[in-house]
Amino acid sequence: MYAAASGLLVVLLIVAACSTTAMTNTTSGMATITTVVTDPATCQAPSGPFSHVFVTVTDVQANVNSSAGASDSGWVDLTPNLSKSPQQIDLLGQANNQCFLATLGDAQQLQAGNYQQIRIMLAANNTSVSSNACGSSANCVVLASDNSVHTLQLSSEAQTGIKIPSGQIASGGVNIAAGQTKDLDIDFSTCESIVEEGNGQFRLKPVLHAGEVSTTSTSINGKVLDGVTGNPVNGTVVVAVEQKDSTGIDRIQRATLAGTDGSFVFCPLPTGPYDVVIVGTRSDGSIYEPSIITGVSVGATTGTVDLFAPASAALSFATLAGTVTSQSSASAGTLADIELSLLQTVNSATYTVPIPPTSTQSAATLSLETGPSNSSLTCPANTDCAAYSFVAPAGSANVGAWSAAGTALTANNTLAAYKLDALAFVQSSGGTPDCSPSELTSAALPVSAGGATLTFSTFAFTGCQ
Repeated sequence: MYAAASGLLVVLLIVAACSTTAMTNTTSGMATITTVVTDPATCQAPSGPFSHVFVTVTDVQANVNSSAGASDSGWVDLTPNLSKSPQQIDLLGQANNQCFLATLGDAQQLQAGNYQQIRIMLAANNTSVSSNACGSSANCVVLASDNSVHTLQLSSEAQTGIKIPSGQIASGGVNIAAGQTKDLDIDFSTCESIVEEGNGQFRLKPVLHAGEVSTTSTSINGKVLDGVTGNPVNGTVVVAVEQKDSTGIDRIQRATLAGTDGSFVFCPLPTGPYDVVIVGTRSDGSIYEPSIITGVSVGATTGTVDLFAPASAALSFATLAGTVTSQSSASAGTLADIELSLLQTVNSATYTVPIPPTSTQSAATLSLETGPSNSSLTCPANTDCAAYSFVAPAGSANVGAWSAAGTALTANNTLAAYKLDALAFVQSSGGTPDCSPSELTSAALPVSAGGATLTFSTFAFTGCQ
């Protein structure tokens, strides 16, 4: 099952009072905040590995200083009542038709300003929680296969604050000026944030993004069909919405599964426009060429989008494989969280292609954790490492600009060339970059259809914590 990139979404309703004071980082104007939890991820039973993912939130804080540490001054408490009464939330629970799951505490006031960092605090697993769905732990996953409950292991960062830095907040921060009304959406990418470790335990590797949204007209929706039959895909379809980063690469902001009728919806979304990237896998194993609709505004529909697949399943995919290593500045092996993204350039624009869902791969990007050598993998000297292998569409993407009348796509019948992009993060930090540099990108490798393996050069991260 695919691990959608929408999970814990916290919307902060911000109503600023009138003020004539010029705003730098803060002003004398005050704002009122209501924090609610919105639409969850979709990686749940019957198709996904989890039936429930419970986390217990103890606080949400904001700071105008993008480099402020957890113990530094300037943090504004958005949910002070949660410290006395932590709230347990099922990230795979059912939302109402306004996208919301729950409200976190009462409305609070804060100083107007440009808030460049958000932190989410989770309860330690030995915390007493009212009506605890996890039993003895405050945070847990429930497996769909047998309904067994497993503690979701946390790092210290989860309790001192999972950081959402300015680079992961749309527009670099939340600008709250006097007289304005704004909503802030914090996206806790549920299943992308869960790592099953070699010892059978589940660890939280939080992946978070944030951006301003509106409580109305914030969705993008559409329907995906097989371009030959005109019917919904007999299989699994993943849909991602993407925006360009500072280097011009389209990065996945949210991802979800299309329903059995082909329909999908993203709600809520920060301000667009977005590029909508779609990949599907048929029940016979064929992987469709990616379909990309560019320039879709929030509040719009893509209409019907066609997917095209080769006539033979054996010609529809390629296998990508390689190794990642991590080393400290003292030239010793050290642990790191790694995120791999699949990149394809079409018409001079570079998009992230969601990794097709399989029984062992459940996210649009691939999450790894490096570790010491073991019985199945020997790391190069003085490094920790991890190996990866996954399938990708053999066909190149079909791209078209959004149109209110519908976007017509035609199969291009050409093979893809892929780059892999690797980002290194401090373990369980929620997105704090690690290593020097923290991002490595491979050379482009052309696909040979028929499941041929593309072996990429080792991503060797150095200078890691």
